[in-house]
Amino acid sequence: MKLKLDQARKIVDFVVAEAPGAVSMFVADTHGEVVAAATMDGAAPDTRLNAQRKAYTAARSDATATSVLAEKVKDDHVERASFDPFFTFFKGGVAVFDGDTRVGAVGVSGLPGEVDEDLARRAIESVGLRAG
Repeated sequence: MKLKLDQARKIVDFVVAEAPGAVSMFVADTHGEVVAAATMDGAAPDTRLNAQRKAYTAARSDATATSVLAEKVKDDHVERASFDPFFTFFKGGVAVFDGDTRVGAVGVSGLPGEVDEDLARRAIESVGLRAG
């Protein structure tokens, strides 16, 4: 199973419609590679890379969300330093599941981390998939 392009585009459309401010979003496959992405007018340029890194991390780590991974390693600087250098621990990256199978991830960046993560979760659920 894999995340389909039409699902990824619907996730992007949901985030664009529901975001209370300008954000970038990145929908990735299980390898962290792009399926769909967008940057809203007015979003800061650095939000593109941040959204990509959030999705990449949620797709490739064993954690269900970047916030979960950050909590897991918050007191262990050595473990945090040993991760893939493209990983990020900012909130807003959420794994996507079809049943129990990880099929990709969504990263949202541009608003406070809790808002980014909530947008990602709701967007995933809006297409009938399960947010990690």
